[in-house]
Amino acid sequence: MSIISKDISKAITLLNNEELVAIPTETVYGLAGNIYSKKAINAIFKTKKRPLFNPLIVHIPNIDYLEAIVAEVPEKARRLANAFWPGPITLVLKKKPTIPDLITAGKTTVAVRIPNHPMTLELLSKLDFPLAAPSANPFNRISPTTAQHVEGYFKNEIKMVLDGGPCQKGIESTIIGFENGESIVYRLGSTSIEDLEAVVGKVEIKNKKEAAPEAPGMLERHYAPKTKTVLTSHLTETLEDYKGLRIGLLTYNDILNDDAIDFKIVLSESKNLEEAASKLYDALHQLDLQNLDIIIAEQLPDYGLGKSINDRLFRATKS
Repeated sequence: MSIISKDISKAITLLNNEELVAIPTETVYGLAGNIYSKKAINAIFKTKKRPLFNPLIVHIPNIDYLEAIVAEVPEKARRLANAFWPGPITLVLKKKPTIPDLITAGKTTVAVRIPNHPMTLELLSKLDFPLAAPSANPFNRISPTTAQHVEGYFKNEIKMVLDGGPCQKGIESTIIGFENGESIVYRLGSTSIEDLEAVVGKVEIKNKKEAAPEAPGMLERHYAPKTKTVLTSHLTETLEDYKGLRIGLLTYNDILNDDAIDFKIVLSESKNLEEAASKLYDALHQLDLQNLDIIIAEQLPDYGLGKSINDRLFRATKS
């Protein structure tokens, strides 16, 4: 029996009972629970097999709710919130003492965002608590962008996936914090560096940290298929290196025809980086189901969302 449902009232009941519900956002599906329920938050870490040192993102329904979560909002954070919320940007801000340390991995800061998905915004508005909602996938595996992806991972471990259709953005939110008045990107994501800098000026990128990361998504290996995956900017040469194996190919727009390729996905024939981002994880899920020996992924142009997509592909190929 499927755990996928569009019944928001059922999701509310489960969440009020300290259960987990997978929820849709514009970026990826999240594995959600009441931030004030120790039972629910422990269940998130256990279900995902996620290390406790990796903090969670708190999802709120509107900007006024920030006052219940954070102690202060720097001017640059306020400008970013006004420019991008609801939307795929997460702000790391000084937390109020009422936010459990389990959420923040013991840090004095909390990651918070307003997701841009009508179903989840309705859900959040009907709850008396915010939701912690990391991506609804086992730790290090490919993030889910459909309800079916989540069900494939957790059908025996959670009671419901709230079905909001395919995620429009397709990769996680951009996470940005503030150190000594400077804007620091801790995780590249669905809001480009160029768009951030148009609002707050120069930002620093600091998006890799293995020990005590400031934010989710900073670990070196992440978002990974089970199938061995390599990243290249030289498709033809790399293809030669693996001839004789069952090869899956993930390209940006190049329609490379070669008998050595067993399965191929093109992310955007029109060279549209937003389209490529929206299709990335679903493409990796498809490739991972083809019983391949190797997935060869093409590096994208390193600007705009291409920088974020390359970040995900780099982490997916780390062994």
